[in-house]
Amino acid sequence: MLMQFVHVSLGAVLAVGLSQSAMAQDSASTLLTISGEITLPSGDDTLSLDLDALMDLPVSTFETSTIWTDGVHSFTGVSLADLAEELGIEDGQFIATAINDYAVEIPLSDAVEGGPIIAYLMDGEEMTVRDKGPLWVIYPYDSDAEYRSEVVYSRSIWQLDRLEAVQ
Repeated sequence: MLMQFVHVSLGAVLAVGLSQSAMAQDSASTLLTISGEITLPSGDDTLSLDLDALMDLPVSTFETSTIWTDGVHSFTGVSLADLAEELGIEDGQFIATAINDYAVEIPLSDAVEGGPIIAYLMDGEEMTVRDKGPLWVIYPYDSDAEYRSEVVYSRSIWQLDRLEAVQ
């Protein structure tokens, strides 16, 4: 299985002058809104990220098959573990919500090294809404039998657009 990690901290993204408004120049370009019990250098409790800002965060890539696609695909995105660490989240869960308001609970215990990512690329290409994008929570299903369960499949939310950190 291919795994690649490139680390650029959220603090570094913000420190180079990218304010929240610069990261999501308007609501049309915002792909992911993160709110709740998070720690931001600005002191705010909501962060809006467009694709460029997501791509500036730590990058994780792995190959896996899914029950929704044919064959093995490469997924690239931000790991939940890196995101939780960068946002100062140590306990609780994420409430992940899709563009159609479907929501699932993802316990922070899932946010582990080599675990799920918020994918923004499949096979090196951006995903469309029709193809479960633009953001999809993907677990490395082929790496661990525990990831191939109904509970985990139910957490694999596609068309993700909001995360709320709650304790």
